[in-house]
Amino acid sequence: MTIEYKGVPIFFTDEGKGSAVVLLHGFLESTVMWKDLKAEVIRKNRVICIDLLGHGQSGCLGYIHTMEEMAEAVNAVISHLKIRRLVCVGHSMGGYVGLAFGELYADKLKGLCLMNSTARADSDEKKMNRDRAIVAVKENYKTFVRLAISNLFRPKNRSLMKEEINAVKEEALKTPLQGIIAALEGMKIRNDREILIHFSPFKKMMVIGKKDSVLSFEDVIEQTIGADIDVLKLSDGHMSHIENKEEFTYGILQFIEKC
Repeated sequence: MTIEYKGVPIFFTDEGKGSAVVLLHGFLESTVMWKDLKAEVIRKNRVICIDLLGHGQSGCLGYIHTMEEMAEAVNAVISHLKIRRLVCVGHSMGGYVGLAFGELYADKLKGLCLMNSTARADSDEKKMNRDRAIVAVKENYKTFVRLAISNLFRPKNRSLMKEEINAVKEEALKTPLQGIIAALEGMKIRNDREILIHFSPFKKMMVIGKKDSVLSFEDVIEQTIGADIDVLKLSDGHMSHIENKEEFTYGILQFIEKC
């Protein structure tokens, strides 16, 4: 299904009955990534998966897709579906969008799970890496996408999970160049929202990969100190829904039930 937001289509799926759970994918991903988790969550809940701006079957709005703009597009879907309150699970960039949504619409959130994500803004070094990524993807789109996806997995899993990784790469290669650049620009300038981890009315959870090559495990753990937040530590990389599928699924189901 699609709705129009500022003249571009936003694609989403809406299945099941019960409490609303909104799943937001990460950079270079789409609603497709949630196939396995959705099959479990849908047993007791209504599950809405949304393609973020410039990803999957959703359109591009401009040169920069800020996390706030993406959150507004998510809210447009939520409003269209007349959903009053929801639990949100956001993977990586989807977590940044979830945080922006939580800042804008705290009263609509029952719970927010940051999955392989962070509440902190990009460091200067990370911002430089985003700029390098923009140059790289303009120069060689396919090589950039394939390498970017491989790097999300723990090194030992890159050979153990070749089939799964190839499927993720195939989906990632459908992301338009403009969508990739706009997301990189948007992530680069996003606000620090660590305060929401400590002072927000909704329940919170963080899923952290001990061998995540994208995020520092210690840095993410530091954000949770003194906060009322559930923390799920997993043994592998940035792709918990694939690398630690069973533990991850169980943890998410527990969190949704708690909300």
